[in-house]
Amino acid sequence: MIYRKDHIPKGTACNRRPALFMEATTLTIHNTGNEESSAANERGWLTNASNKRQASFHIVVDEREAIECIPLNECAWHAGDGSGSKSGNRTSIGIEICESGNYAKALDNAVKLVAQMLRERGWGVDRLRRHWDWSGKICPRLMYDGGKWTGWNEFKSRVAAELASKEDDDLEKAKVYVNGEKIEDGFILEGRVYVPLRAAGEALGAKVGWDNKEKIATLTK
Repeated sequence: MIYRKDHIPKGTACNRRPALFMEATTLTIHNTGNEESSAANERGWLTNASNKRQASFHIVVDEREAIECIPLNECAWHAGDGSGSKSGNRTSIGIEICESGNYAKALDNAVKLVAQMLRERGWGVDRLRRHWDWSGKICPRLMYDGGKWTGWNEFKSRVAAELASKEDDDLEKAKVYVNGEKIEDGFILEGRVYVPLRAAGEALGAKVGWDNKEKIATLTK
């Protein structure tokens, strides 16, 4: 995936780049809501003369590239919660995931991009937010699933897995025992111990099941 910077100018119409300093504390995920628009199109829309909206964002990603449209140390108008000092607009980096073309690939790219950004900042997935978390807007809409937010939970899990896969050598290991017998090591991430389910289940004499379609793991004894 190509990552490039194409910042909109200061003074862009509708105050889309207010140039207000921001020290980000979270990353906010969005869907573009446009099934026909690429990352380049979304960047172009920010400076299109026919665009009358104030809304803006920091990064947009599609199946081919990610474009940084506003410097990450400046605020953008993406969270819909005003300009207060603790608002998402003033404290969070807005990342738009395009819905056009190969959305699965765009999602893959977004997972890798977000994991890299978290890693660079020493953050975990607890720093991820939905547009919904700031203003109640159903966004990222393709992760909503009728209010279950199945796609959102899966996205966070994939980002966590990407972080773990890159940092496996640096993760603190956890020795795991079942009824006094040592099994495969687990690891500690963000204060939680992750245990290999199959190894633990088999040590308990349980049947381990996995439904790949529904993403459900089961232990039956």
